[in-house]
Amino acid sequence: MATPVVTKTAWKLQEIVAHASNVSSLVLGKGSGRLLATGGDDCRVNLWSVNKPNCIMSLTGHTSPVESVRLNTPEELIVAGSQSGSIRVWDLEAAKILRTLMGHKANICSLDFHPYGEFVASGSQDTNIKLWDIRRKGCVFRYKGHTQAVRCLRFSPDGKWLASAADDHSVKLWDLTAGKMMSEFLGHTGPVNVVEFHPNEYLLASGSADRTIRFWDLEKFQVVSCIEGEPGPVRSILFNPDGCCLYSGCQDSLRVYGWEPERCFDVVLVNWGKVADLTTCNNQLIGVSFAQSNVSSYVVDLNRVTRSGTIVQDPVQDSRPVAQPTPTSSTIRRGYERPATACSKPQRVKQNSESERRSPSSEDDRDERESRAEIQNAEDYKEIFQPKNSINMAIAKEASKPSQAMDVQLPMPNRGNSDFVPRVPVATSTPMSKAEPAVIPAARNEPIGLKASDFLPAVKMPNQSEMVDEDAMSQIRKGHDTMCVVLTSRHKNLDTVRAVWTTGDIKTSVDSAVAINDLSVVVDLLNIVNQKASLWKLDLCTTVLPQIEKLLQSKYESYVQTGCTSLKLILQRFLPLITDILAAPPSVGVDISREERLHKCRLCYKQLKNISHLIKTKSGLSGRHGSAFRELHLLMAPLD
Repeated sequence: MATPVVTKTAWKLQEIVAHASNVSSLVLGKGSGRLLATGGDDCRVNLWSVNKPNCIMSLTGHTSPVESVRLNTPEELIVAGSQSGSIRVWDLEAAKILRTLMGHKANICSLDFHPYGEFVASGSQDTNIKLWDIRRKGCVFRYKGHTQAVRCLRFSPDGKWLASAADDHSVKLWDLTAGKMMSEFLGHTGPVNVVEFHPNEYLLASGSADRTIRFWDLEKFQVVSCIEGEPGPVRSILFNPDGCCLYSGCQDSLRVYGWEPERCFDVVLVNWGKVADLTTCNNQLIGVSFAQSNVSSYVVDLNRVTRSGTIVQDPVQDSRPVAQPTPTSSTIRRGYERPATACSKPQRVKQNSESERRSPSSEDDRDERESRAEIQNAEDYKEIFQPKNSINMAIAKEASKPSQAMDVQLPMPNRGNSDFVPRVPVATSTPMSKAEPAVIPAARNEPIGLKASDFLPAVKMPNQSEMVDEDAMSQIRKGHDTMCVVLTSRHKNLDTVRAVWTTGDIKTSVDSAVAINDLSVVVDLLNIVNQKASLWKLDLCTTVLPQIEKLLQSKYESYVQTGCTSLKLILQRFLPLITDILAAPPSVGVDISREERLHKCRLCYKQLKNISHLIKTKSGLSGRHGSAFRELHLLMAPLD
């Protein structure tokens, strides 16, 4: 493979002393491209701007060196794994610890955020991969298959797959919906350091210590091409956002590759040593490397880099516009089906109250005492994180104009002056008109559809006669009798259900709750049953599933949450059983119990199919509901 002419398009942005001791891990934010997170042997996680030398925030709480860090795409959450196996998640906007996740028996080697749901994947020296639910503070799945340390994890763009690379020379692809391994890719002769999904096609790239990069077809599960002869171990690779080429961070150079056929488009000399991470921003590539306690950041101007089979014009010698590169792939592959959302990037669930930002357990209180977020540079912190929580009044006046994405431009090199001045980030937003909420939240400061002024004495006007005590009391008691009747009726219904439960079983009590035809009673009962999974039986599912379908369509958030919790329990405990029984061949002879069980499974399967259509339509919602529905959509994938 011929090596192209080397171009001079890169420069060093800055070098900082990131920690008091050695730096053990670092990562670039993939959203804006200007945020850098470092983890050190001093057990701290520090946040920096790639073009400013001052630390923005320092996160404490780990008691052993931080081995791995990762930012989510909106750059609102950061997760860090330590040498002891503990994982901590911080909320950068609130500047506080969000979760502490325990379960690994050795140091954390790799982390990644799910692109849509509130999940984190972790790979460890103990060879296990765990999928964590940040909201519920628990491990959802554990994937076993590697025999050595898991060095890299990446979710697919649609969030359905997880790719893992390990020191055992293998790359594995995991199906999150089925909770099992889909395929194993073998061919590397050394530890695999990094994997990366193509942004648009079913294609996976992997880089190894054997100095090779391999491209894998995710439809045929076979190798597409192999690039050999890298100058050193491959530690960092990145697809161009449009998928036209692959960037490889090599020893003191950046290489640009195509894969069908395999070829090198360009080589850029960058004195960054062993590059640790890459990202792109405004047609610029940012790379970072570290040595001992120092971290250096570099910029490559992609306008001057050849990214396809054609020669890129030199912008210094030719003032004509540079032609856009064309995709290099000659094979048309299937594309990812991303969930439809109302915004261009996944959003973190916005909490309704301060108490919901953390679990009310004493363990979380202890975590918060032990973990701190020390804001070192208040000005930079407000510039990066605070605009997300406020609306500029000058921007609000531009409501008629379409919203624009944040524009962050890193400084271009100035041969005459080494002090670069970056452009000021600009963000515009279109305020939404206030309307009656389609879903009534479970926690709120005031009742929906009611005004407190209706229950209080009218404000005394200068010419208005003074209101007597009887009139004031009548205003306050307005609607009180009606509310008492409603609550008394509900209490009576719950007493009836409780009496049936004490004399019979849970199935009989659920039947009586359904017969009352009051969803509030069903919700109260399910909230109790959901706390003890052993109460669930197959015949109970046949009664509850139609009620769950009603709850999922309710306008009350608490009803939807209860329905999602019950449905998740049913899917985890009974869906494998239902599918196995329906797929089993018919038995010989007469087996009454088996026929009854088969009838219940068919009924449950039919009800689940009806609910799956509802789940699919609601999985595109944003916020808490959307995250819950997308999780259920993944669990219900075997029904398709």
